[in-house]
Amino acid sequence: MAEEKFFLGRQPILDREQKLYGFELLFRSADTLHANVTDYLQASASVIFDALSSFGLREILGKHKGFINVNADVLMSEALELLPPEKVVIELLEHVPITETVINRCRELKEKGFSIALDDHVYAPVYEPLYEIVDVIKVDLMRTGMERLQSELETFRHWKPKLLAEKVETYEQYEQCEALGFTYFQGYYFARPVVLTRTRVDVGRLAIIKLFNQLVAEVDIDELESTFKQHPNLIINLLRLVNSVSVGLKSRITSMRHAIMVLGYHQLRRWAMMALFANTAQAVGDNPLLVMAATRARLMELIISEQPTVLYDREYPDRAFMTGILSLADALLKMPIEEVVSPLNLNEDVRQALLAREGELGILLQLVEKIERDDFSAISPLIERFSLSMANLAPVQLAACNWVNGMDDAV
Repeated sequence: MAEEKFFLGRQPILDREQKLYGFELLFRSADTLHANVTDYLQASASVIFDALSSFGLREILGKHKGFINVNADVLMSEALELLPPEKVVIELLEHVPITETVINRCRELKEKGFSIALDDHVYAPVYEPLYEIVDVIKVDLMRTGMERLQSELETFRHWKPKLLAEKVETYEQYEQCEALGFTYFQGYYFARPVVLTRTRVDVGRLAIIKLFNQLVAEVDIDELESTFKQHPNLIINLLRLVNSVSVGLKSRITSMRHAIMVLGYHQLRRWAMMALFANTAQAVGDNPLLVMAATRARLMELIISEQPTVLYDREYPDRAFMTGILSLADALLKMPIEEVVSPLNLNEDVRQALLAREGELGILLQLVEKIERDDFSAISPLIERFSLSMANLAPVQLAACNWVNGMDDAV
């Protein structure tokens, strides 16, 4: 019997407060390197549910909602009802025929507690019975056209659904959609994170309390390092703190352990106390940039941990993790990456990866970025460099997602 293989993709969906609301879940067959959605739905509909059941929605989504695309066959399948209604939004693809059977099925699912969304939607009279039922209408900006957006939305307001802007690719588009009253936002503009930039990286209060207590108790450095890894916002603050406190430091920072040792417990306790006084921050899971940074970092760490280089360079996985976290620091700190990296005195391979996507860490960073973008055509040659296949990449991705979803719980 042929082995079923899966590839997991997630695209973040943000709310009006710029917090992570959910993910659109994108599963691909490992034998297909491009996103042919029609073939995928026809050939793999039953596999989607097997994959969700095997992986576990908690591991994939954490506390967030999952938007799952369905065609007519999947919509009518009893397997759909295996999914917990409070965790998923059933997203009807645009080619689902609007029949009395489909409308009745949507009513039935609503009564069972499911939320319903219409994907890539443009108004048509045939959909009006569904407008009474659906919770979310996803409007594809490219398909609708920015010039027709306001009139399209006026049509929908009669039924008062929540509106989600799809394929938001520029700040101007985001601004216009926000002004028009969209509730949710999705697109490469957010995936190349720009809109959620902040000049101060928020550090969760509970994380700081935990860290402060560990510093007072002078726990083993392994335990301290583990706490930093569970909170990517702490790592960026740690590296900036090293630069602020250790002026004139000549040696490159090679790892988080190295940074902790350079600062010492006494200085870290002072910093943690000040952070407690000043902190008004959010948890990692509420900030899509931090979720993305942590997932990216953990995935890079796991991949590097299996490379032969680790046999003679024990700190290599740690530098891979640090590269992943810092690769989004320009967005988090709202400044060019060159200005982020320049004062941090990082190891040369980390600097090369961040500034030029060069060296092995740079190539690995390129791979992870292409995975996030669903750029299947470019993934294949890159994964071979790390002795990976599409089949064994999925479990590593799942492990990274699972680790990130447990970060806030670990505080």
